[in-house]
Amino acid sequence: MNKTFKIYALVFIIIMVILALLEVNKKEVTDWRKNFDVEEKSPFGLFVFNHESKDLFNGKLKKVDVSAYEFYNQNKNKPAHNILVIESEIDMESWKKIMDQVSKGSDAMIIVSQLPQTVSDSIGYYDSQISFEEQNYLKLTDKKYQGDFIHLDKFPSGRGFSYVRPGVEILGKTAEKNNKDQANFIKAKFGKGTFYVHCEPLFLTNYYLLKKGNVKYFQDVFSYLQDRDTLWFVESNTKESRFFMRFILSNPALKYAWWVFLGGLVLFIFFNAKRKQRVVPIIEPLKNTSAEFVKSIGNLYLQEGDFHDMMAKKAQYFLNKIRLDLLIDTQNLDEDFAKKLHLKTGKPLEMIIEAITLIKKGQNPYSNVMKEDLVRMNKLLDEIIKI
Repeated sequence: MNKTFKIYALVFIIIMVILALLEVNKKEVTDWRKNFDVEEKSPFGLFVFNHESKDLFNGKLKKVDVSAYEFYNQNKNKPAHNILVIESEIDMESWKKIMDQVSKGSDAMIIVSQLPQTVSDSIGYYDSQISFEEQNYLKLTDKKYQGDFIHLDKFPSGRGFSYVRPGVEILGKTAEKNNKDQANFIKAKFGKGTFYVHCEPLFLTNYYLLKKGNVKYFQDVFSYLQDRDTLWFVESNTKESRFFMRFILSNPALKYAWWVFLGGLVLFIFFNAKRKQRVVPIIEPLKNTSAEFVKSIGNLYLQEGDFHDMMAKKAQYFLNKIRLDLLIDTQNLDEDFAKKLHLKTGKPLEMIIEAITLIKKGQNPYSNVMKEDLVRMNKLLDEIIKI
């Protein structure tokens, strides 16, 4: 182990110890962000509502993680049903699809702090900031629900309806000590269906649902919906939960382990970026033994004196090269073949005819071949085309 590596290891250990001490002494911090995430257990997540919603809707609730526009394009003849939207960012085309479904007889429960003005105008109200108090109460106007209310003591949005069109029924209000009650929950007929709009979605979050006595108000709000199939559009609330690192990053211990791992990996790559050149062994190049092999074969044929076989092989190699390089058919070694070879090679026709005669002699197993024939054919074929 060299000195440099020991220094790097010591620096890494010191960093790990510092991070461990910081983690041990770190105080747990509550995340009070209003995320409205269906899988989030922080105070303003919808984890509790998500798990209690099956019983609330008698098992008839279905979560839809695609846009309303896409869903209704794929389900064009869906019968009348309930629609639920909770603090989601919905595009205008999807709102048009929702309004179209309501006009045909469906009911929509919209629990959002603010809607696009085009949509709110169509339903029949204007929303605005009606309160800046740090606490207020949500209550219902129906006499049978007079005892059911929620005390919002943590970051109420203060949203309400500054104007409600005649014919729109007010179902709930925001009450404050020093101000008069302001509408925050309405019922508006829309074609054959109904819009229920509540502008304070905080009452559905974990913090308020887990407080004693608040569940009754929560149940009262949804009691206005008919007992039938309900579609909950949660597209914008599920994008984050699909992130493959979400579980690790949501757990403090795993998150620190992940960042430490990445930091160590970066340090390792940084300190090992310099290329370490190893000693390259000297490798002797392979010897070309082709020439020796050819000489050995040639000497063998000369010693045996088989000139006929050598002529036949030389003729075979020559004709094969003619076929491959000059693209001339060598099946018939006739006058037509001789003319084509003459035109493509530019060699005298007499030379080519003599070479053809010797080739035929070498191919004839019964012909008498002399050494002079082999030498002459070899010379002619090399002059016509280099083999």
